[in-house]
Amino acid sequence: MKVTFDIVSYQCSKLVTEKYSTSFALATKMLDNSIRSDIYNIYGFVRFADEIVDTFHDYDKDVLFNKFDTDLEEALESKISLNPILNSFQHTFHKYKIPKHLVDSFMKSMRMDLTKSIYKTDQEYKEYIYGSADVVGLMCLKVFVKGCPDSYDSLKESAMALGSAFQKVNFLRDVKADFEELNRSYFPNTNLIELDEDSKKRIVDEIRADFQLGYEGILKLPMEAKFGVYTAYKYYYKLLQKLQNTPSLDIKNTRIRVPNYQKFGLLARSYVKYKMNLV
Repeated sequence: MKVTFDIVSYQCSKLVTEKYSTSFALATKMLDNSIRSDIYNIYGFVRFADEIVDTFHDYDKDVLFNKFDTDLEEALESKISLNPILNSFQHTFHKYKIPKHLVDSFMKSMRMDLTKSIYKTDQEYKEYIYGSADVVGLMCLKVFVKGCPDSYDSLKESAMALGSAFQKVNFLRDVKADFEELNRSYFPNTNLIELDEDSKKRIVDEIRADFQLGYEGILKLPMEAKFGVYTAYKYYYKLLQKLQNTPSLDIKNTRIRVPNYQKFGLLARSYVKYKMNLV
């Protein structure tokens, strides 16, 4: 029965989330059960595309990505795929009527990672961020508002800002791996070989502005989504604070992280604020 295959597919997307990102998996667990599986489905899809371009160095990435892209198009058209990750994603895509241009923009940015390593202008940088992060926030927003067009339109800008903030925090945290292992430099007009405090401050200030706009949207989210998104926000904001307090040269030479005990502390404090209607 197709329903059994679908259940297996959803479980695969959940497993991908839990194995690849303990922080995102923890935040997703804080979402209402009515939308949790769909967020796993979106994460599984974007994670697999990202893995192809970031980690499969011993294989022909172009061939793999083209195959994944073809399978994606067939899944969205046929409403089924023998790739369980794509099968679960197409379910969420159709259920919430996710605009196809969001998926196309995401795949465009992922494809850029196959050939482009340096983003020299603000326009190039913003285009990549939009496709790799903003649209993912918009896909999730479609789920959070359960497809309601008016709610989606009113929260669209803040969802994009929060997606940007998360992505830029990842960029700053992963400067060493991106630059030394993947030969990538996402921040325009920034010398990553000699990352200085002024450059770091400029990046941190930019991310803070994104977080502020994103937080304003969190306050307006439906109750089913608010606590989970707020939990993710608090984790990434804490990571930004640690990056801000870390000397720029140390950021380039190590990977800053939030220890598990601090993550659970953030979760507990977030829950208290949520239950007291302070969020």
